Amino acid sequence: MGKKINQLKAGAILSYAQIALNIIVGIAYTPVMLRILGKGEYGLYSTVASTISTLSILSLGLNSGYIRYFSKYKKNNDMTSIYKLNGLFVSIFTVIGIIMILCGAFLTANLDLIFDKGLTEQEYVIARVLMILLTISLSTSFLASVFAHIISANERFLFLKGLGMIKSVAAPVLTLPLLFGGYGSIGMVSTSLFISLVTDAIYLYYVIKVLKHKFYFRNFEKGVFKSLFVFTGFIALNLIAEQINHNLDKVLISRYLGTTFTAVYAVGYALYSYYTGFATAISGVFTPRVHNIVNATDNDERERTNRITELFVRVGRIQYIILALLTLGIIFFGREFIMIWAGEGYNDAYFVVVLLVVASVFPNAQMIGMYIQRALNKHRFRGVMYAIMALINIVLTILFIPHFGIIGATVGTLISQVIGNIIIMNIYYHKKCNINIFDYWKNIILMSKGLILPIAFGIVIKEYIDFSAISMMLLGIVAFSCVYAGSMWLFALNKYEKNLILSPIKKIMKK
Repeated sequence: MGKKINQLKAGAILSYAQIALNIIVGIAYTPVMLRILGKGEYGLYSTVASTISTLSILSLGLNSGYIRYFSKYKKNNDMTSIYKLNGLFVSIFTVIGIIMILCGAFLTANLDLIFDKGLTEQEYVIARVLMILLTISLSTSFLASVFAHIISANERFLFLKGLGMIKSVAAPVLTLPLLFGGYGSIGMVSTSLFISLVTDAIYLYYVIKVLKHKFYFRNFEKGVFKSLFVFTGFIALNLIAEQINHNLDKVLISRYLGTTFTAVYAVGYALYSYYTGFATAISGVFTPRVHNIVNATDNDERERTNRITELFVRVGRIQYIILALLTLGIIFFGREFIMIWAGEGYNDAYFVVVLLVVASVFPNAQMIGMYIQRALNKHRFRGVMYAIMALINIVLTILFIPHFGIIGATVGTLISQVIGNIIIMNIYYHKKCNINIFDYWKNIILMSKGLILPIAFGIVIKEYIDFSAISMMLLGIVAFSCVYAGSMWLFALNKYEKNLILSPIKKIMKK
């Protein structure tokens, strides 16, 4: 039991460490890559990568079903059924992997469907090579994800997260010499494919040699295949919508405006992805608490409802405190940061990241609601709603791009987020999940008093101080963060939140 607990704790710590490492590596590596590739090739790479990423919808959310059935068989120590489950997943994912390769081959042969003949002959050659390499990488990694899920189901988090961190560092270290050698995006993707294949081989070795797992490809349990698709159906719908929202804007921008505009959008979206990754990590810590409350047998319905609302509000407040700081920081310092980080010509990336962050600050602050829905087995609505949001996003993006460029594509995403994640989702939380959403918004409005002083401070320093130098920007960020912390402490934080900060300080002082 002790070893299991250590694995869980270490896995949680390494999860945060991996997110932090990915952000640090990305911030350090991206500007070098941008300057070597240039706008055109970086935009070309981003478009092809986004196009191939959409093929991951073929997974249909099946990955989420492995651990469910593994836990069922492991509880009864039924290793034969586990080995049959391994074989079933490898068989399904092999078929889907082949379909991915066929789809990738079709797209490679019909690039005009994506770029609308907006590339030079040389760019078409590069795009075809990138498409082939990325298709191979996605299909093989998809099959290898079965082995990663077997490792995760056996709670070998130290190995899994540790290897992930090594992979995060290895990619830029091995790629930079090729970029400086003039191999461009093809060298970059080739390196990524090589690292992916090595990682996949390590997963397979670990499963077979260390975990001693086997793969049976016959006599599958009746009904598992059908029930698997029933279980993952609405998760798949959610996955499809996410892929559309994350990747389609880049594809449409390349088609209607060109790859140089895609490069600018991709820079803004890269910063936004760091922001959302941080938000997701915070809320994920509370997942076990949600399930404990929902599944507790000693609570009546009223008490369960009150505890869910209390957790939703408490976690939402903590999320809002952190995300509001990040959002205001991006608004006040993002323009100068992008100029220093990405270089000249990426000014509009600032408006992209600001619009995306503003649209998602409240949905991200309510991320705990997604885990509550799943614990209550009410996640189907979310899947349908996300699909509708994706359709709205597609229509608005196509309508806005010709008139407003990449800002129009971002506004389409913003509008769909506000309608779906803020308005509709909050009504659903209140009506169907028994969360007192009025209590939540009352707390958020009262907390927002603490934002008045830092917003005023940010406006003043932006007016009188030039943050185009890195040293001045860092001083400005530190000063703004101190003002924000002081204002929130005085006007927003409650006793519980203050104790979260004071408690570890007191422990350190005692030691």
